[in-house]
Amino acid sequence: MSMLVVYVFLVFFLIIFLLFIIRLFLHRTALIYVLRKWGEWIDDRVHVHQHLKVPEFNENCQQNQFYQKVSVYVNSLASVEDSDFTNLFSGKKSNDIVLCLDDDQTIQDTFLGARVLWINKIERNHQFLARSFVLKIKKKDKKRILKPYLQHIHTVSDDIEQRRRELKLHINTDCNWRSLPFEHPANFDSIALDPDLKNKVKFDLETFIKSKQYYHKLGRAWKRSYLLYGPSGTGKSSFIAAMANFLSYDVYNVNLSQVSEDSHLNMILMQTTSKSLIVVEDLDRYICEKSTAVTSSGLMNFMDGILGSSFCDGRIMVFTMNSKEGIDSAILRPGRIDVHIYFPMCDFNSFKSLAGSYLGVKEHKLFPQVEEIFQSGATISPAEIGELMLVNRSSPSRALKSVITALQSQPNGRNSSSGGGGKFGHRLSESAVPSPAPSSTAEDAGGTAWKDTVVPKEFRKLYGLLRLKSCKKPGSLDHHDHEMIER
Repeated sequence: MSMLVVYVFLVFFLIIFLLFIIRLFLHRTALIYVLRKWGEWIDDRVHVHQHLKVPEFNENCQQNQFYQKVSVYVNSLASVEDSDFTNLFSGKKSNDIVLCLDDDQTIQDTFLGARVLWINKIERNHQFLARSFVLKIKKKDKKRILKPYLQHIHTVSDDIEQRRRELKLHINTDCNWRSLPFEHPANFDSIALDPDLKNKVKFDLETFIKSKQYYHKLGRAWKRSYLLYGPSGTGKSSFIAAMANFLSYDVYNVNLSQVSEDSHLNMILMQTTSKSLIVVEDLDRYICEKSTAVTSSGLMNFMDGILGSSFCDGRIMVFTMNSKEGIDSAILRPGRIDVHIYFPMCDFNSFKSLAGSYLGVKEHKLFPQVEEIFQSGATISPAEIGELMLVNRSSPSRALKSVITALQSQPNGRNSSSGGGGKFGHRLSESAVPSPAPSSTAEDAGGTAWKDTVVPKEFRKLYGLLRLKSCKKPGSLDHHDHEMIER
């Protein structure tokens, strides 16, 4: 009996081993590809299919815009790599390689569990070439998936084109906008930012750009506004650049000193494009010094008036200040400014993040001395620390000693002028829009409290700005309700 058990076990083991060898052999040869093709061929013969043609040009010889969207979508599919023939092209960047489906090739896609085929069809009629994409879909799946699949193609292709296009920085002059390439390298992956707060900021931005229908359902203009405030050198401009790169949004930098009157401000707002960042830096200086011809009423109407709401589709407004002290609460209310983010001076945690980014140093024998100086109350802007590390990057010890010297020369408690003290609470306000499918609780709607977050950040200036500005650095993110929770 025992011999029988051993015999059965050996046979079972031998079968498993043979199956493993066969599978390994199939995957290391073209046989697995052949078998998969046979299976697909049988499936195609069993089911009835319908063919939907997307021509490059319509009957009036005008370009079919949907053909362009299908082309972008099809060439973004991973299955393009499995095509028998695929064209390789260089992208906009020197090291980019773009894959494009060759003529008369077929690739497959899967949507809602259904397999569909795309054929890059080309027909030659004398010297005229007629290009088209042909969608091959099972009739049994057509009614269920066709409409959402075509909408999916629109959404994906729009997103790809948005992220591929070259970003622009627009600067207002006396009468219109002047544009130049926006090439600032800041992004949320490279900047020194607390991971938890980074995720909250990215989630807030992603939720906004996906919430157009939800805003319209509420009868609200699809726009979002941020206030970045704190002392000079703390990373506010770099934060704006990171937002633009994350969203692939153009930046419209509004210089209020170039605006002659309220109607001129409205005019330049009308000339901005959808899905862009509209930036007004040093708003507190313009208000307190009255260095602009724009009135307070004109400014508030620019922020959330009828005209601003009519020309705001997908736009995000960003305002910066050194301090909110003395600013009319009507300007700071939800609706005009939805999200408040405080950018503090550097602390020891921020310093360590900077040392890791600039010097590649996570621990050093001088760190305890630096920490002790920070604990004594001395502080310095992240921009100053970044510059000291930058010029001394070849020697981490020398860089850290230069930071120590700079800290020792600063008066204690210098960051008390930052405009806030104590703990900084965070909460999503009623004016902040939750996800497109909100629930009945504040937490489910995105209203979970964001507590006591202080964030390090990288500190470079926003490329192309005409005014000389200090970089700023994010600290805490605050969504305001009817009452604002201050730091």
